Parts: sequence; C-alpha cells; structure tokens
Amino acid sequence: MALKLGKVGKQKSRSAAKKRLKKTGTGKWAFEKASHNHLLLQKSKRQKNKASHTVALSNQQSKVAGRLLPSS
Repeated sequence: MALKLGKVGKQKSRSAAKKRLKKTGTGKWAFEKASHNHLLLQKSKRQKNKASHTVALSNQQSKVAGRLLPSS
C-alpha cells in the first residue's frame, strides 16, 4: 500500500500590495505617494511636488511587505 502525501498549498501574494509596491535595485521596497492624479489645479506646487516622489518603506514596513509578497 502506497502512502499518499497531501498537497502543500501555494502561497498567494496580496493583490493590493502587488499593485502598490515595487522592489528597488538595492532590495528595498518603494511606493508612489498618493494625491497626484486628479484635481491638480487646486493643489499648491508644494503639495504636488511632495506627492510626486517615490518613497522607500521603513524597516518595519518592509518586513510586512515581504510577508504580503512572498514570491518577490
């Protein structure tokens, strides 16, 4: 009688994290700031400039991002 081994489930990536987070060349996680898509006429230059940058996650947030995206 042969033993049947149970299938191990695949780890799934969190879809929301896939859409928002990217891994940089140095291995850090980065994301685009919000508030730079529409209604730009009423926003100040300072507000638009601050929203246009890509920002790296902190160390603690990077650990969470790694769990949300196990395949990356």
